[in-house]
Amino acid sequence: MCGIAGHVGPTARELLPAMLGLLKHRGPDDSGIHSAADVGLGMTRLAIIDLVTGQQPMSDATGRYWIVFNGEIYNFRQLRAELEAGGRRFRTRSDTEVILYAYAAYGEACVERLSGMFAFAIWDDAERRLFLARDRLGKKPLYYWHRGRLFLFASEPKALLCHPAVSRGLDWPAFHHYLAFGYTPAARSIFDTIRKLPPAHTAALVDGGLTLSRYWQLPPGTAPARPHLRPAESAAAVREWLREAVRLRLESDVPLGVFLSGGIDSSAVVASMREVTSGRIATFSVGFGRAAPSYDELPYARLVATRFGTDHHEETLEPDVQALLPAIVRASDEPFADSSAIPTYIVAQATARHVKVALSGIGGDETFGGYPRYLGLRMSALHGRLPRWLRHTAREVALRLPDSGSSRNWADWARRFTAHPDATAADRYIGWTRFFGTAELAVLARPALSAHLESAVDESQQAAFAAGNHGDPVDGAFRVDLATYLPDDLLAMADRMSMAHSLEVRAPFCDHRIVEESLRLSPQTKMPGGRLKGLLKTAFAGVLPEEVLAHRKQGFMIPLGDWLRRELRPTLDDLLARDRVRARGLFDHEAVERMKREHLTGRQTHADRLWTLMMAELWMREYLDQHGLWTLR
Repeated sequence: MCGIAGHVGPTARELLPAMLGLLKHRGPDDSGIHSAADVGLGMTRLAIIDLVTGQQPMSDATGRYWIVFNGEIYNFRQLRAELEAGGRRFRTRSDTEVILYAYAAYGEACVERLSGMFAFAIWDDAERRLFLARDRLGKKPLYYWHRGRLFLFASEPKALLCHPAVSRGLDWPAFHHYLAFGYTPAARSIFDTIRKLPPAHTAALVDGGLTLSRYWQLPPGTAPARPHLRPAESAAAVREWLREAVRLRLESDVPLGVFLSGGIDSSAVVASMREVTSGRIATFSVGFGRAAPSYDELPYARLVATRFGTDHHEETLEPDVQALLPAIVRASDEPFADSSAIPTYIVAQATARHVKVALSGIGGDETFGGYPRYLGLRMSALHGRLPRWLRHTAREVALRLPDSGSSRNWADWARRFTAHPDATAADRYIGWTRFFGTAELAVLARPALSAHLESAVDESQQAAFAAGNHGDPVDGAFRVDLATYLPDDLLAMADRMSMAHSLEVRAPFCDHRIVEESLRLSPQTKMPGGRLKGLLKTAFAGVLPEEVLAHRKQGFMIPLGDWLRRELRPTLDDLLARDRVRARGLFDHEAVERMKREHLTGRQTHADRLWTLMMAELWMREYLDQHGLWTLR
């Protein structure tokens, strides 16, 4: 695991060392630079595999190919054996060298043979060609900047901003996407000249020209479905898929552990880990204690830790988290409104005191049907058959329901469910995932901002939903989350919050083969009888404690609504002060005041929406105001 950076084209000699200095948190164990003429590759290394001979940048025996690599290749031993059978000779025990020789043997198609999480760059000195690649689901980040004959790349935008030509100007389509969904989209960044290499893409730079290619995508909805299996057979298949994914992710020359939330996903990872190893398992959990009992899953995590004899560690998150927010913003580099970043940051910090690698249950909800909104989509089909007057009456009733401060706010769910009663299934589902809808933004945005808001902010989500099949719109919902929310929100958050503490996170549920197989199963198979993650729970029945299997999904959330009314009230008042909002010029200060007032009085929850505005303001202070660069243009 590393931070990587590089350039093709003339730059100042001090640029690459400065870039690496800002990526040191991603790899504090070692660093290295390869420079030749106008090409430079650099890395900061978190040593996980081959601690002795795995230094980077790494070259082949001839010196023609050079690589910098961030990630882990889980099938590297198998690939190495294939390459050795073809005559390749290796000097290290690292997966980095396997990528290098796979590229030499197979060219750009090498990525199709790699199983793992990765972002890497290979320089071919003979052809003067730079090749970039990113893993299928986007677990590892890769940003780039390109102008004329100069090309820069890095694991994080902060490194690219070292170059004086790299602008801090806002990318307005990305900012629109952030307001809508809480994160920036796959191919854009918040900075108008910095781009992301999207997941499952490669890029080739030759003679100053950059060409992007896609090498993998979610299986199309027209792909053959998995042959009908009896429930017991499907459950056994799921157990085997996860067991193998976990086994592959135990490859490490340093100690590793597991994030254990107490939910079914992380618990299944621990159970699978115990099946393939008899060694020590360290588990790490975050809870809220008496401060927010409806959000606390520590009792369930303890049951799992006891069942499998783990070395268990707990952190109780105190509501006073204001001091963490600037660090979280700096770790993200872009505005990010998923408040789960707070507990993720805390558990990563605690885990990094003990191990360098942690497995996580990220992806279980998207692959096996864990979100209540999936059931909402199925119910909306019945709702859509009601007479129009009755649907609108239900909307009026929902608007009058009182909010709840628990982790399940039924009133807010009812309002989301009944909004836009005449909308299509795709629009309704995507609308449920938005923080600010189009109508809400029309009220919120000042005219200067409105001019930058494009109507097609959800094109990727719409395309993903349209690819669904199985005769069930819920399959489209799965695809929306797998194609957008999982890579651009959850995996981005996991990478940034963990690497801020020099911790590597591995996600067995995000193995691309599990994703592919899960989409071959019908939604009804994964959620039999409308039971969220019913298939996964059946797969681990008798293995996990019954209490863990039976308790309702809580999610890795914080009691944000209550905290904004109490402990985080000063932060809310500071970041969204009336005069500050007016001076910023983006949002109508009366609309913001109305949201604050409704939320603080408990009339209606606006926690996620207020948090979106708060984190945008905090980001602008950190990345724009401090550099005297704020202009609305």
